[in-house]
Amino acid sequence: MEPITLGAIATVCSIVFGFVGYQRGVKKQCNDEGLQNGELKADIRYIRSGVDDIKIDMKATEKRVGDLSERVIRVEESSKQAHKRIDELKGDCK
Repeated sequence: MEPITLGAIATVCSIVFGFVGYQRGVKKQCNDEGLQNGELKADIRYIRSGVDDIKIDMKATEKRVGDLSERVIRVEESSKQAHKRIDELKGDCK
């Protein structure tokens, strides 16, 4: 074989191997980006689920606070009536 033929074969092989290496790099980069996007989407779903749970807990807490407010109002009214009766009894005892 002539040196020119060997040089040409080596050049063609270099180009082919370079292209194959480039394609592997591109494929690996796409796979890595896909993994990152998948992880990001999973994290967003997890956060969304947590926010939904917090909303449900807040609604339950708001209901309990509303119920307690009503009970406090009733207790205050009852307390006022009791104080009036006590004041009337004090007036009767004098």
